[in-house]
Amino acid sequence: MTGKTIAEIQVGDSAEFAKTVSETDIYLYAGISGDFNPAHINAAYAEQTFFKARIAHGMLAAGFISTVLGTMLPGPGTIYLKQALTFMAPVLIGDTITARAEVTEKDEAKNKITLKTTCTNQKGKVVLDGEAMVSPPRAPK
Repeated sequence: MTGKTIAEIQVGDSAEFAKTVSETDIYLYAGISGDFNPAHINAAYAEQTFFKARIAHGMLAAGFISTVLGTMLPGPGTIYLKQALTFMAPVLIGDTITARAEVTEKDEAKNKITLKTTCTNQKGKVVLDGEAMVSPPRAPK
């Protein structure tokens, strides 16, 4: 199974992945990453913060972009080279986050594409904005 090669990709191509963030997702991410910040896992603490509730790890939402790139566009065999991120709003337990990647540039000579990356919640609010650069899989020889 191989993703799209650079020849198969056009500027404007896009793909999306959506997931509802659960409490379990947050605990699993904390365990995997070691990030036990109480803003994510302690309800009493989080109630005293600016957001007044527990929030998901920013990199959990960013991981949904990786899902798009590694499984859809370009897909399996893609090498992630660079990602810029701006966190715009919190992700709360129960939010449905849609990660989207859209090809904005293509460099066939270097086998690299640049993509606009965003994550939005179920209300259409952008929670994460960024740009990625990847190397799509090469055509089989």
